[in-house]
Amino acid sequence: MSSTLAAGFGIAALFVAVLALVFAVQALRGQSAAAKEAAKVPVTPPKAELPPRPEPKPGTVGAQLHTLGEQLDATQAAVRLSLQHLAIVRYDAFGDMGGRMSWSVALLDDNGDGVVLTSINSRNDARSYAKEIKAFESEAKLSPEEEEALETLRKQAAQPTDS
Repeated sequence: MSSTLAAGFGIAALFVAVLALVFAVQALRGQSAAAKEAAKVPVTPPKAELPPRPEPKPGTVGAQLHTLGEQLDATQAAVRLSLQHLAIVRYDAFGDMGGRMSWSVALLDDNGDGVVLTSINSRNDARSYAKEIKAFESEAKLSPEEEEALETLRKQAAQPTDS
């Protein structure tokens, strides 16, 4: 492999990394705003739970546990908005080049919001794309490989969790 080609791949990889970092920062900004909103929302107990207990006295273990419970609820709400679900599809974009060097990766939160990143590699260059996803849908046309990555996460989200 020539040094020019290696440098080209290095630049393409750097571009994808910077692009992913930009999307991650944007997602974190959205998370912090959502976490502030989630902290304002009162927590409603499940219907099958016992009646609420009286407010514990300040400075007691009960008061600290109550505070920790509220913080845990706010943290769980923020985690649901983090980019925590990932699916990767590797493929050969061109028939004359093997090794499955092209890829599409979907990064989504629990609501199906996030980004699909794609890198299409040929012998001479690499092209990178980023497409925004809202509720498992994109306004931009998705490639079959991008759809496959998104569908993998959509199916995972539809499965009931054991926790």
